Amino acid sequence: MGEAVIIYGKSGTGKSRSLKNFGEDEILFVNTVNKRLPFPKKFKYEYKSSNVESVKNALSKMGEHGIKTAVIDDFGYQQTAKFMAEHTKKAGGSQFDLYNSIADDAYGLIMFIKNKLPDDVIVFLIMHEETNDYGDTKLKTIGKLLDQKVCVEGLVTVCLRAMKEGTNKYFFRTQSDGQDISKSPEDMFPLQIENDLKAVADRIREYWGL
Repeated sequence: MGEAVIIYGKSGTGKSRSLKNFGEDEILFVNTVNKRLPFPKKFKYEYKSSNVESVKNALSKMGEHGIKTAVIDDFGYQQTAKFMAEHTKKAGGSQFDLYNSIADDAYGLIMFIKNKLPDDVIVFLIMHEETNDYGDTKLKTIGKLLDQKVCVEGLVTVCLRAMKEGTNKYFFRTQSDGQDISKSPEDMFPLQIENDLKAVADRIREYWGL
């Protein structure tokens, strides 16, 4: 089974920045909204699409290039893109069907990663966060079905929160503070680690022998 890993955080906390230590030919970079990266490097295997079936097809061909790591930036915008493209065409029950379809796509992609990709493949799903009036932080998704029925973070073992302190300290938090959804095996990482997805991928492979 492939390993899906969630990286979430506010805009500007270094989620995309954390890709910078990967080699140019080391990952499949799925750019869902054709956004420029916050560093000058360009990845050789960049796939620009928000269509879930197309992304599945690209992931299934990673082995042809000897790639074992993929980054989908941004998995949340993959959902938003479908909603924005279709919501004006829907009304009433049809709009409810749209939310169901978005949830099906998100769940289906994670299950594809877990059940159809090789055991040594890691796919990072980058997402934004949102915080309620009580200070509880969760993933920003489209529609209640993903939150209430699916619980996206419940489908993965590693869910890291991108955070920033001051002007230039970027890091990942690896365990929950009681009000967020960060998690990882207790001896995989310390509480805070460098904002570096390559180092995260290396440690995950070391920990599970991938």
